[in-house]
Amino acid sequence: MAEAGTGFLEQLKSCIVWSWTYLWTLWFFVMLFLVYILRVPLKINDSLSTVSMFLNTLTPKFYVALTGTSSLISGLILIFEWWYFRKYGTSFIEQVSVSHLRPLLGGVDNSAPSAASAAGGDADSSRQSVSECKVWRNPLNLFRGAEYNRYTWVTGREPLTYYDMNLSAQDHQTFFTCDTDHLRPADAIMQKAWRERNPQARISAAHEALELNECATAYILLAEEEATTIVEAEKLFKQALKAGEGCYRRSQQLQHHGAQYEAQHRRDTNVLVYIKRRLAMCARKLGRTREAVKMMRDLMKEFPLLSMFNIHENLLEALLELQAYADVQAVLAKYDDISLPKSATICYTAALLKARAVSDKFSPEAASRRGLSTAEMNAVEAIHRAVEFNPHVPKYLLEMKSLILPPEHILKRGDSEAIAYAFFHLQHWKRVEGALNLLHCTWEGTFRMIPYPLEKGHLFYPYPICTETADRELLPSFHEVSVYPKKELPFFILFTAGLCSFTAMLALLTHQFPELMGVFAKAFLSTLFAPLNFVMEKVESILPSSLWHQLTRI
Repeated sequence: MAEAGTGFLEQLKSCIVWSWTYLWTLWFFVMLFLVYILRVPLKINDSLSTVSMFLNTLTPKFYVALTGTSSLISGLILIFEWWYFRKYGTSFIEQVSVSHLRPLLGGVDNSAPSAASAAGGDADSSRQSVSECKVWRNPLNLFRGAEYNRYTWVTGREPLTYYDMNLSAQDHQTFFTCDTDHLRPADAIMQKAWRERNPQARISAAHEALELNECATAYILLAEEEATTIVEAEKLFKQALKAGEGCYRRSQQLQHHGAQYEAQHRRDTNVLVYIKRRLAMCARKLGRTREAVKMMRDLMKEFPLLSMFNIHENLLEALLELQAYADVQAVLAKYDDISLPKSATICYTAALLKARAVSDKFSPEAASRRGLSTAEMNAVEAIHRAVEFNPHVPKYLLEMKSLILPPEHILKRGDSEAIAYAFFHLQHWKRVEGALNLLHCTWEGTFRMIPYPLEKGHLFYPYPICTETADRELLPSFHEVSVYPKKELPFFILFTAGLCSFTAMLALLTHQFPELMGVFAKAFLSTLFAPLNFVMEKVESILPSSLWHQLTRI
């Protein structure tokens, strides 16, 4: 019974929605017919005559003011619409219409999935979309004190957004704290320090913790935020390593004594891995690349299951600096697997290795005459694969867009990941002779293979629609976010631009040629109302003139 009642209510609701959607035209014609029938008692003809006399008495200055005001208002609307579109990627009028007016008119949101589709195949695609729109920690993120803050001192701009720093604070609380921190005074202070928003308060808390004990996480915070050079940061990380190794050995012996000890050991493991990874990055930045490669390899052997830090991407960048391309290929063979998540580093590094084999002799003119060889075809396919995964990277590698400092978090397949990759790998592409030329000649061919990237991909899932919104949160406001696929201007922006231009032109012509524009306006209006007058004459010839009197008698 309950299901039958629910079904009846749904049918009734659909009937009401249908009536409001389609029957309004019938009501419109009925109202027009009634107005025509009642035109004599309502004195509509007299009213129209009065209006026409009033309009004839108006001077050209009035029409100049009218069209000029219309042009000004439409221009202001155009400026606001353009600003809103540049900031939020959508039209304000369109958004208000869809969000507020459409439900009132009985519209149905097609984007809302039904229960049946959510239980079926669409559930898998929605889960994939959520996973692709997940924000990841940038494996090559810079040091706040030694790099990000130095950029702020020089330029006066903030390279990190509040959203990005807030995500980092959440990561630090996840990696560097546990439930037993309140039992140790230094760790309790650091637990509060990671939640502190003020940088100076965090640094003061770290010094306070070090006065109580040799705290590894306190050294980490000082190395990340207080050290003004990479050399200072490396010294602090070495002190953190000494303290972190002692904590790790102690917790390793007690990890099986209970859940609290296991959580503490997991925290100490995260701290130790983080310290060793940052020490390897310090060595890489200071020019000791071979030492950095050895430290990364040892770290990956010691902790093979901690893939969340993506240390292999640090290793790939260091090996490319050494031009150890065979070792790079060996790392890719392990991590460029169909079952593992991809990244721009993996896809574009694979493309670089294949391009390296043919790029020095590649010529687009010769290739168009004789066709592509097998090696060239493999290189082009690798470039197309990389561009499909992240279409924003080529513009940075080809220096068609200016680079900024990469954020601390990236969105895979987004503009933030493209910036992070190109910031560190542009030099490696430049080092391979002809690689950028091959990329320049072939990367745009990818888009012919995927004409509808949001609906269907070629080698990967369809391009996620959430990247633009997330990248605007991750990247600073002074950077112009790259959008893919490129959005066309909304209808209302084009409409207001045309309206503003048209009314401005009318105002200028009316001001310069008032008599000529008056003749033109009268001719235009007479032509416009000619079909309506013709229809009214036909209706009057069909209907008797005494119809209103007959209706009053009834």
